[in-house]
Amino acid sequence: MDAQLKDIQPGSGVVIHLEQAWGRIRRCWLSVFRRGYVRRMAACRKGEFNPCPHPVLDPRDLKFHRNQGGYFWDKADDPFTWRDQLPFARVGLAELLLMGGGFFAAAIGFGMWAASAIGTTQVVAAVLAIAAAVVCILVAWFFRDPNRSIPTQPGIVVSPADGKIVEIEELDLHDFVGGPAVKIGIFLSIFNVHINRSPIAGRVIGLKYRPGKYLNALRPESARENEQLAVLLESSEPPYRSMVIRQITGAIARRIVCWVKPGDKLDAGEQFGMIKLGSRTELVLPREAGFEIRTQLGNKVKAGTSILASYSATGESK
Repeated sequence: MDAQLKDIQPGSGVVIHLEQAWGRIRRCWLSVFRRGYVRRMAACRKGEFNPCPHPVLDPRDLKFHRNQGGYFWDKADDPFTWRDQLPFARVGLAELLLMGGGFFAAAIGFGMWAASAIGTTQVVAAVLAIAAAVVCILVAWFFRDPNRSIPTQPGIVVSPADGKIVEIEELDLHDFVGGPAVKIGIFLSIFNVHINRSPIAGRVIGLKYRPGKYLNALRPESARENEQLAVLLESSEPPYRSMVIRQITGAIARRIVCWVKPGDKLDAGEQFGMIKLGSRTELVLPREAGFEIRTQLGNKVKAGTSILASYSATGESK
């Protein structure tokens, strides 16, 4: 684990600070008015240490510290697992409520103003109401979490992100992969689903975080200079290939979220993080006998569904 990673959103942000402030208020209220609930939650809580810089009264208190190990609740004991069934990214619910709800309220307000105004004022108010409603819809669209059907053919590598293939580069040597590799770059616009998924079934070997700039994610130099977090993976089956998924911020997207930690096991297509509001995701794969790239520049791909590459079962070149 990179020592810089103290929570699942290393770049901080206004919304995370608001959520943390609300958490302090909520814990105070629970401690005073719902002591029985607090005792019940403590009785079924598991883990040997508190990974958070604050008391952990129920599973909500672990939201930003899931990548630190320690306390946890089984799903059967977690009263908030229903949030995972919502059609929106759970780590984006606060933004959805604050941003989407704010623009929704603005649309209602401007609509009421338009209904009571006349002339030019009415037109201006109507335009503002429509604009606020459109932004509200875009916010909800951005944080959507659609169901995905994950392909199960042996040896395939699925896309870790939705978006457009903007780079396919052969590398003579990649340190973590341990030999020749191929890097595939995916650009995510604000209209894409921004949840990241594991390209293979594997184990998280490590995480590396690097603060940086917020250049346009379409620019190649953004991969070198922007804030980024690399997830180092090892496939769960022989020959235990090493791969890297790199989450990179963009000009608008400035919040990387990654909730896995070293030792975690991921299924192919399983969610492990997201990048909020437009970004870039890169995947580095070992280039070896039997390897085949199954995408091309300009292709539009979907996380967990689109096949980017494959390895033959026999190891013979295709």
